[in-house]
Amino acid sequence: MDTENLRIKDVDSYGEVRIADDVVGNIAGIAATEIDGVAATVGNMTKELMSRLGIHNRSKGVRVVIDGNMVTVDLALVMKYGYNIPITSKQVQERVKTAIENMTGLTVSNVAIRIVGIELSEEEA
Repeated sequence: MDTENLRIKDVDSYGEVRIADDVVGNIAGIAATEIDGVAATVGNMTKELMSRLGIHNRSKGVRVVIDGNMVTVDLALVMKYGYNIPITSKQVQERVKTAIENMTGLTVSNVAIRIVGIELSEEEA
């Protein structure tokens, strides 16, 4: 994820507002895990190690690309066993798109989802 900041300019404002890419990633990660059936977002090895050391980042497993006012999101998710993957994925896409657009004013053009694992409950394990 880039460390760039998105600048929002408004002629009638008191100043400039900057939104870090990580903030957009955090919004996407939180929105995704609010959907019933999503166990977690899964990041790369560095982020997983940081998480185990107690350094939590809600944007793990989330890649955000901002081009002008357009945003594309790539999510790596672990689903809970027993949930319909296409239906749950569609709900995640809608929730992530709505959350980012409502909180940042950006337009989300694509929310891609990769299912990278299934979490079994203790009953199924």
